[in-house]
Amino acid sequence: MPVKTKVIKIGNSRGVRIPKALIEEANLGDEVELEVKGGKLLITPASGPRAGWDEDFKRMAEAGEDKLLWPYFPNEWDEEEWEW
Repeated sequence: MPVKTKVIKIGNSRGVRIPKALIEEANLGDEVELEVKGGKLLITPASGPRAGWDEDFKRMAEAGEDKLLWPYFPNEWDEEEWEW
């Protein structure tokens, strides 16, 4: 069910107050991502860096797409023992 709210001025920007029930239903935390799609403002929970990488890596391994694209080329650095 749509909820009507006012767009308020916040400094040079504008904002809306989102009711607690909608925040909980949408699983919004302290950070969100904003995106315009089809003339509508979409607010979604912020995803962290590398979110979804585990699933992507598993899918790539199952499809055999997790191989090196460039063959291994040894060089002079590989022949010497390194000192730290």
